[in-house]
Amino acid sequence: MDYTYPFSLDWSTNEIIDVVQFFEAIENAYEKGVKREELLKKYRRFKEIVPSIAEEKTYFREFEKESGYASYPIIKKMKENTDGVLIRG
Repeated sequence: MDYTYPFSLDWSTNEIIDVVQFFEAIENAYEKGVKREELLKKYRRFKEIVPSIAEEKTYFREFEKESGYASYPIIKKMKENTDGVLIRG
């Protein structure tokens, strides 16, 4: 991994950690898969920190530019699948 995670300097240390863990779950979805419930938990926490859809899109774009991993398709799969399925990119 040779990239940085998007975050705001206005966030607390714990909020930054939680957002980084969310983006790590997105990475895992592409690399090896992630359980829906685990991703859902991390996404809900991310939305507590970043409630605005416009801001969410901005962070998703920044993450994709840095990492090459698109967050939206993974979140879409997570929302469509209601069982405990393994989400893969």
